[in-house]
Amino acid sequence: MDKQKYYITTAIAYTSRKPHIGNSYEIVFTDAVARLKRMQGRDVFFLTGTDEHGQKIEEAAKAEGTSPKAYVDRIAGEIKDICDLLNTSYDKFIRTTDDYHEKAVQKIFQKLYDQGDIYKAQYEGWYCLPDESFFTDSQLVDGKCPECGREVQKASEEAYFFKMSKYQKQLEDHIEKHPGFIFPESRKKEMVNNFLKPGLQDLCVSRSSFKWGVPVPFDENHVIYVWIDALSNYITALDYDVDNPGELYKKYWPAETHVIGKDILRFHTIYWPILLMALGEPLPESVFGHPWMLSGEDKMSKSRGNTIYADDLAKLIGVDGVRYYMLAEMPYANDGTITYERVFERYNSDLANTLGNLVNRSIAMTQKYFGGTLPAARKAEPIDGELAAAAIAARDGMIEKLDAFRAADAIDAMMGLAKRANKYIDETAPWQLGKDEAQKDRLASVLAGLLEAIRFLGVLLTPLLPETAERIFGQLNCPPEHQTLASIGAFSSAPAFTVGKPEPLFARLDTEKLIEELLAGSGPAGETETAAKPEGMAAATACAPPEKAEITYDDFMKTKLVCGEIRACEKVEKADKLLKLTVFDGERERTVLSGIAMWYTPEALTGKKIVLVANLKPAKMRGIMSEGMLLAADGPDGAAKVIFLPEDLPAGSSVH
Repeated sequence: MDKQKYYITTAIAYTSRKPHIGNSYEIVFTDAVARLKRMQGRDVFFLTGTDEHGQKIEEAAKAEGTSPKAYVDRIAGEIKDICDLLNTSYDKFIRTTDDYHEKAVQKIFQKLYDQGDIYKAQYEGWYCLPDESFFTDSQLVDGKCPECGREVQKASEEAYFFKMSKYQKQLEDHIEKHPGFIFPESRKKEMVNNFLKPGLQDLCVSRSSFKWGVPVPFDENHVIYVWIDALSNYITALDYDVDNPGELYKKYWPAETHVIGKDILRFHTIYWPILLMALGEPLPESVFGHPWMLSGEDKMSKSRGNTIYADDLAKLIGVDGVRYYMLAEMPYANDGTITYERVFERYNSDLANTLGNLVNRSIAMTQKYFGGTLPAARKAEPIDGELAAAAIAARDGMIEKLDAFRAADAIDAMMGLAKRANKYIDETAPWQLGKDEAQKDRLASVLAGLLEAIRFLGVLLTPLLPETAERIFGQLNCPPEHQTLASIGAFSSAPAFTVGKPEPLFARLDTEKLIEELLAGSGPAGETETAAKPEGMAAATACAPPEKAEITYDDFMKTKLVCGEIRACEKVEKADKLLKLTVFDGERERTVLSGIAMWYTPEALTGKKIVLVANLKPAKMRGIMSEGMLLAADGPDGAAKVIFLPEDLPAGSSVH
């Protein structure tokens, strides 16, 4: 009998720039769900990939002096590398520049045009380049984009439109008959109340003002817009063809779940279902709109200078440390948050102290008292049943919560067992039992319960932290048949295997040292490695501030900006990005550390006049006290561009 299929997808990542950790959350979460489904015996097909067309990419490539194809090849490679680094088990990685996808999209567009669902007209309205979306006068909020709040441009061009309103009633009926189609429930209400009830307008599905896209098959002046191009990837990846759908499509479509960010919910719950209805194809069973991961209290973005990247964080806390934080800190419906302090705190408390310590000392005691192999003679006591009950509860809770897409709750259920097992150690005091030969049977029973609890944890960690699960099984010398969901159907107190050498799973972090190093390596907003600085700590170089509430004139005037003369400059030892500047402020020389060594040599800066923030609270980095900040802009290529002042301006001159 064939396994029951399970098709799950992420949104495809836009190749305008390297994805930050908030973008990477989605594929880690989806991977955890896919891995659990495989453990449950489902025939899983897990799709991810990249969206590679559009005006933003055309302009970014031009600014970089390269072709759009070369540009997206590089960014798509970075995105795929991060997916692989994070140990995600996708079955296919689609790119919308793949030849088979482009051909399928053209046939989809042609079919919709031939059946009268697409027509040509003149578009006049407002266009938001960052969101690549059109809006009417009534849709703007304070004259700006209702999605992102940025400036919009007046646009007028010939375009092809898709008849959305033709299918509105059909979509409304589908949502009503399938209450789980959009979840969480709050997301469904948002789509119905804000978009469906006011009435759908026809959708612009082509552009003629740029060329980087899939050409309209019957009109060389137009390219197919993102709504048809990108959204169709979910079926073109399965070899969909309007005339002859492939075997993968017949096997796996419709998808069980599209996992997407809440900001693109409208496209996946209104545009995409209607396109499928027009094609006469079944709709996906559900669309899950997950929340955002914020940097502190702000939306993460490169322009705000608060970006954290998954690969950079993995260098500090390992891949499973990154996966754990993402899954543990993102609520089901509300936005999560990430700061370096919180990451390190959670790593130490949960992974190093609770989980890692449990595994390490349990295996170490088994080696110490029994040479790694527990004797058959045991002496059970009632408290052992409490540990067994905790293991069963953790198993049921973790599976139930992850099946319901509540990853943070699944983590909590799993960690509940680790905490109970640590408490069990304190209650049974095996180190005391080990001193009394008459208590050997009881000691064997205690350690057997601990090893079984750890085996349960290994199985439950498999979809969440797969590398950690493998290391646990390795230290237990646990055979493959004891690593499955089926193997934890009951709690056994008689492990027959010999444990290996205890090795720490997670080394405790020196948080203060790490924060200091991060500050020392901090740079301008465009820097892609450690641009996000820990909350409440001064940076060594100016960066684009988070968009917070407006400040008053008096607030701004508290900042003292002066002309500073760089009299000496040198690199800081063991800090590749950091320069030590000796800056004369008109009254005295002061030391300023700046993370611009990637773009400036000491020789290029010595003698230059710069804008100095002269009343910034000093911050110690790499053992050096930095007494100010210089101003730099974020260049189009991500490089820091120091703001230089005229050479004849006296040091100490006020900057207004």
